[in-house]
Amino acid sequence: MKKIFWIIFTVVVLCSAMGCGYTNEKQEQPSIPSAREQTAEQIADKPKILIAYFSRTGENSQVGYIEKGNTEIVAEMIADETGGDLFKIDPVNPYPDDYKQCVDIAKTEKENNARPQIKGTVDNMQDYDVIFLGYPIWWGDMPMAVYTFLEGYDFNGKTIIPFATHEGSGLSNTPDNITKECSGAKILKGLEMRGRQAQNEQDKARQDVTDWLKQLNIID
Repeated sequence: MKKIFWIIFTVVVLCSAMGCGYTNEKQEQPSIPSAREQTAEQIADKPKILIAYFSRTGENSQVGYIEKGNTEIVAEMIADETGGDLFKIDPVNPYPDDYKQCVDIAKTEKENNARPQIKGTVDNMQDYDVIFLGYPIWWGDMPMAVYTFLEGYDFNGKTIIPFATHEGSGLSNTPDNITKECSGAKILKGLEMRGRQAQNEQDKARQDVTDWLKQLNIID
């Protein structure tokens, strides 16, 4: 009996030392999101961006007759860098190609505080967090068609970032005008660019766009 006791005792000790015992408790392992889940989370955190812009072709100051508008060139650069969606603010009645005729019409519209009818709508505006708003400077202001666009939507809680092409006036007072029109929106630092740079110095123009977006923390 004593011999049997010592044999059993020895086996128990050895099993204890070697971890022969077992437990019904399941060891919980920390869950690690898959690469696909991580990517989805990162995408969900990114703001949804719209680039809405007014731009005109035909005869323009300093650049002659153009087939793609100055502001449209900048808008496409912003879209390339941010992945945002483009929407062109396009008047139902197009402006004439002749520069002087266009200038005269723009002056009359501004004096009358006109709201030219525009084509199309952004049906899912509520889905966008950030709206880049682009336009040329006409008579120290945005073209009146841009006001038509702004008055068609509720921008409360959204971020608006202006960008303008010009030949000496910068952004003028347009950021303040946007603030007045878009109650509850946050207006960030805008970009102003000479039209002739957008047309004729596109490498420099793109670098200026990229630097500006980085300053705003829109891109890394």
